[in-house]
Amino acid sequence: MKKILVAACLVLSALLGPAGAQALTKPKASGSLDSSEVAFGLKEALFLAAKNAAGLASQVDGFYKNPAIFIPFPPEAKAMKNTLETVGLKKPVEDFVKTLNRAAEEAAKKAAPIFLQAIKELTIQDGYQILRGPDDAATSYLRRKTSSRLSTAFRPVVRKAIAKVGVTKYWTPLVKRYNQIPFVQRVNPNLDSYVTERAISGLFKLMANEERKIRRDPAARVTDILRRVFGS
Repeated sequence: MKKILVAACLVLSALLGPAGAQALTKPKASGSLDSSEVAFGLKEALFLAAKNAAGLASQVDGFYKNPAIFIPFPPEAKAMKNTLETVGLKKPVEDFVKTLNRAAEEAAKKAAPIFLQAIKELTIQDGYQILRGPDDAATSYLRRKTSSRLSTAFRPVVRKAIAKVGVTKYWTPLVKRYNQIPFVQRVNPNLDSYVTERAISGLFKLMANEERKIRRDPAARVTDILRRVFGS
């Protein structure tokens, strides 16, 4: 257990830097659970949930083979998908969908510091309300407070990931082929926005699962403060 705690501290310090480490200074435990301990415990739970979620999502097939967060062909282009498959382009469509998920997996590698910075801003005032809330209360709070900012920060990461895994290499020929079919309504969804929104949504789903584990499973509370806050 000591080795786990040391490793966790090293990971968080590397991700957050000196300012982040200072923000996570553990409060002194008193006889009863106080607000500073609650806030610290919730932050630590979200740090752990975010790190685990990003790790799961960023591995190969983290999105592609996880039905809960799999990114499908853009729904607004469903008619395009059906038409292309009808004319014998099912394999290129499948390859394109795979690259969408690969882009999200690649982007997830950069997600942890973005989430961690936002988690640091959770206030003491919200602490007890979140602690007494449902199993995903902390994750839901973070989503409400940070979705817009995360989208802005995440979009360039996704754009680079899209370029790295060659999404447009598959998408452009599909669009060109589809738009050549007589009488179809031309489509060209914004892939940056689509993958960004689905990637962030997927990460929050995974974070909610990790938070649920910490709340329900004592074995998932790997530090003293987590055991104290969530065991109270």
